[in-house]
Amino acid sequence: MPRAAAALLLGLLLGSTGLRAEPAIFQGADLAMGRKLIQENRCDACHAEKTGGKPHAIYRPGKRLTNAGYLRGMVEQCNTELGLSLFPEDVTAIAAVLNLEHYRFKD
Repeated sequence: MPRAAAALLLGLLLGSTGLRAEPAIFQGADLAMGRKLIQENRCDACHAEKTGGKPHAIYRPGKRLTNAGYLRGMVEQCNTELGLSLFPEDVTAIAAVLNLEHYRFKD
């Protein structure tokens, strides 16, 4: 089963039991927009420069980032430092994608 389909199925199952599959800070985030913004702003290329050509090596759950709020804050830091001029909902969408694909914080 493709990863996106599995995530959707898990979300539907957890939603039907009343459990949250994502932190409240990311509920309602536009994941498609988040993925598009990650690609348009070349986030992987920038991270690859910082990690010796391994862009996903920068994602280390439990190290510097220990919750969803810190994750969103790091995305906002990139936004500010790089002058990306992203709107708050854009930052949240990007962070929600990163949480879904790398961090999996629940609160």
